[in-house]
Amino acid sequence: MRWLLPLALLLFAGCEVIETPSSPPPQNTSARPVQASDAARRLRAQRAAQQFVSVVNIMEPIAESECRRRAPGMNCDFLIVVDDRPGQPPNAFQTLDRSGRPVVAFNLALIASVENADELAFVMGHETSHHILGHLARSRNNAIAGAVILSGLASLSGADADGIRSAEEFGAAVGARTYSKDFELEADELGTIITSRAGFNAIRGAAFFTRIPDPGNRFLGSHPPNSARIDIVRRTAARL
Repeated sequence: MRWLLPLALLLFAGCEVIETPSSPPPQNTSARPVQASDAARRLRAQRAAQQFVSVVNIMEPIAESECRRRAPGMNCDFLIVVDDRPGQPPNAFQTLDRSGRPVVAFNLALIASVENADELAFVMGHETSHHILGHLARSRNNAIAGAVILSGLASLSGADADGIRSAEEFGAAVGARTYSKDFELEADELGTIITSRAGFNAIRGAAFFTRIPDPGNRFLGSHPPNSARIDIVRRTAARL
């Protein structure tokens, strides 16, 4: 496992030494709250960074072991990266690099928003599960099937080239989302197993869902209702 530079920046963000004057400050005391606020932010950043590194060091070998057990021959050498772009909403995702190596990315907002190590561990367990279960390839195949079917139907109905291309794009979008809710629930289930085997509390970790917007059960929505996700975590944990 190797880290990208943004994580190094995060780790050192909270390590700056704040000098304390040896003599009483000037009469202008307005700087005191600012200094205290800056110190508190640095301390929170340092704790968040330390928690992140600790969780990843525990979770990564468990996720890799589960990957090798369930998917022999798959690349299970996870690369953990941090997205340090400012102003982004909390997010984590799984993808592949050009060589096919699985990448799990967290942004700074998510690292800062979790309330405990269990939540961070569950997010990582969920994202690594997407790779172990082959969801990227399955989504791609579904998108291809949707594109072929709808573009074929458009062609049979006499659509022109632009119409066929639009149907193909729409079919790909529909195909990619057809089973996306199922994929999320599958990743929640396996993520619960990985999180628990690493010694974290998956039910406590799934409390993260109670603080994010509920997508509901929309047709062709990308994610299932939060209640369904919490339920599958509880049922999976009860079986372990």
